[in-house]
Formats: sequence, C-alpha cells, structure tokens
Amino acid sequence: MRRLAERTPAHRDRHVDLLRAIAIAAVVVGHWLVVYVSYDGRPQGGSALEAVPWTRPLTWLFQVMPVFFLVGGYANAASLTAHRARGGDATCWTLRRTDRLVRPTTMLLAVLTAAALLAGALGVDPGLVATAVWVAGIPLWFLVAYVAVVALTPLTHALHRRYGLAVPIALVVLVGLGDAARLALRVPAAGQGNFLFGWLAVHQLGFAWQDGRLPARPGVGLPLALSGLAALVALTVLGPYPVSMVGIAGEAVQNTSPPTLALLALAATQAGLALAFHDPAGRWLRRPRPWTVVVAINSVVMTLFLWHMTAVVLGALALYPTGLLPSPPPGTPAWLLLRLPWLVVLALILGVLVMVFGPVERRAGPSPGPGATAGVTAGVLTVLGIAGVVAGLLTLAVTGPRGHALSGLPIVALIVYFAGAGILRLIRWRYRSHGAAR
Repeated sequence: MRRLAERTPAHRDRHVDLLRAIAIAAVVVGHWLVVYVSYDGRPQGGSALEAVPWTRPLTWLFQVMPVFFLVGGYANAASLTAHRARGGDATCWTLRRTDRLVRPTTMLLAVLTAAALLAGALGVDPGLVATAVWVAGIPLWFLVAYVAVVALTPLTHALHRRYGLAVPIALVVLVGLGDAARLALRVPAAGQGNFLFGWLAVHQLGFAWQDGRLPARPGVGLPLALSGLAALVALTVLGPYPVSMVGIAGEAVQNTSPPTLALLALAATQAGLALAFHDPAGRWLRRPRPWTVVVAINSVVMTLFLWHMTAVVLGALALYPTGLLPSPPPGTPAWLLLRLPWLVVLALILGVLVMVFGPVERRAGPSPGPGATAGVTAGVLTVLGIAGVVAGLLTLAVTGPRGHALSGLPIVALIVYFAGAGILRLIRWRYRSHGAAR
C-alpha cells in the first residue's frame, strides 16, 4: 500500500478519499454498536434505537450515507469529465464505473446463497437461515440507490453543466413536495420518488464541489453547515420529523425510507463541514503515514461495507450460543461495557473477510479502456444490465427475513440480479480495449 500511496498523482484531491474512509468507518462502527443480540435457545436480536431511545440523537454522527453520495458525486464528475476529454462515451464510462460496485456485490450474493444452501442441507432451521441472510444483506439497501445514481450520472452531470446548483435545489423542492404529500395529504406513495430525488440532490452537490461552483473553503462551508444544522434542529426537535436519522420499526415517518428534508438538512451540514475543513485535511494527508492508511481503506471500501453485517452474523453465532459473551438488556451499564469486546471480535472477523474477499474488489475486471466508445446495441444492453442489477437488489432489499425455498433469498430476485450482472460483464469483455466500438 505504501508504494500505491507514493504513486498518487499530485492533482488528486486526497480529502475526498479521507471522507470516504471516515464514512465507511462510521457506518461499520455505527451498525455494530446499534445491534443487540440475546440468546434463549436461539440467537435473537434487534436495534438498540428501538429499545434505548436516548441513542437516537447519536445517529446524527453515524448516519453518513450523505457523505458517500457527496464524495461519489465529486469522484464521478471528475471521472466522467476525464473520460469524455479522451473521447469516450457514456456507455463505456458506465460500464467501467459500475464494475467495482457489481463485482464484489455478486461475490457476496453468491457466497450468501451457497451458505444458505449448505445450512439447509445440514438441517439448520430455515427461519434462522433466512434471518441470518437478511441481516448479512442489509448493505444492499444502499447499493440500490447508489448504482441507480451512478448509472444516471451522464444525464445528471449534463444537467449540472447547464443549470448548476439549480438542479439540487429543484430536487430538494421535489423531496419537500413528496414529504408534504405523505405527511399532510396522507398519500404515502407520493413520497416514493424521494428514494431517488433525495440521493440525487446530494450527489449533485458533489458535482458542484468538483467544478468549483461550491468552493471548498471555510467561508462557504461553515455557513452551509450552520444553516443545515439549524434546519435539522427545526425539522426534528420542533418539526414533524423524528430525531433518529436511521429508520426505526413502527415509526410512521422515517428519515431514510424514503429520504426526507430532515436527512437533506443533515447532508447540508456534513457537506458544509467537508468544504470547511478541506485545506487543513489536505495538508495533513501530505504526510505518508495517514495517506497510506486512507489508501488502504479505500482499496477495500466496498468489501468493508458489503461484509460488515456478515461479521455481525458470524460474531453472534460464535459468541452467544457458546456463552462466551453474556447478553444483558440493551442500554444497561453491563451492555455498554460489553460493546468493547463485541467491537473487537467483529473487527477481527471482518479483517478475515477482507483478507479473503478484498482481492475481488482490488482486481480490475474486464472493462472498456479510457476513452473507449460503444455502439447503440451495447448501450441498450448496458441499460438492461443495470436495470436487472437494480431490480434484483431492490427486491432483495425490501424482502423481509422470511424463508425463500432453500436459498434464504428470493429466487426470482437472484435470477434477475445475476442476469443483469452477467450482461454487464459480457459487454465489458466486448469493449474492454481502448478504442472505438467494433
């Protein structure tokens, strides 16, 4: 990793990579902390946010998905701009950009399916298998939105070049209208578009950061952060939105499902802080040691994200049925003290998983070369492949923890996902070399 860090181009904005590394660490630790497990003949569990209400404001610190979309917007804009400067087209860029998302996700789903089949063959309770697979697959929620946003980047970046910050403002308005329809008019379906509008709005801010329309300096970042924080307090403490930035079962309104104005206020706060601390963070990252750590984390960022809930499943099975870790009620002093060994064990398990599956992410798959172009047929097949991946992931994400034949997952969703991923891989092979469409 040190050699890779030393080869970093001088023009690279290292602060973007730092934010991504901090965000993945916050997501992993936040999920691990919020899970509680009990054992009464079989492992059971839930969310501490439901059982311990005082933990809900802490989600303002650990809900960092907006940071992923912010830095994703920056990175996608920079990548697409460079690709087009070399003469490449939108199809080949999309194929290249989605490769690192789809490859490790395909591995996760293949392993979970194989593990469920093996557990079923060994006579494990199907209900337990389905719950374990569902917990391990929780990260798929994020991927549904992110893959869709990446696939739309050629279109949304074109809108950004023409209309600038008017685009995220319009998207925020659409989110507000969706919220109003849900909360005031009692039309729940009217807010479903917010799953896309909300994350697109944050992604567009990344575009504005990348091209300088949203300058990375304290004079811009601090007012944005303070305004976002004021709006967040008003919308949650005084307004109709819950304080928790993570969904809680049974709540009529959840800030992430779909994204609300309150979540966008948190996103504005985080974006403002990112802009305000850009320069000091960049100077710090010129030091070899911190930059090497950031490079190492970013080299397996998808692996860390995808497998961190699998570590929870394996940790729960290793610690609780064996009696190695007691399970006091969540929120009690004993439970709080036991969070430390719980985190240590999960970190060790995730480390092993990263060693095994990290190379899948690091190893570049077949993709069009920089500046490559593709024809209409490839474009249509790419759209079909992306649609299959998103539809499969969406079905897997919204399906609850209940048995699905022997796989632990809905068979149709798996077929649709793997078909979409297969189409994308075939097209990447076809246009893997630099040059024009053949």
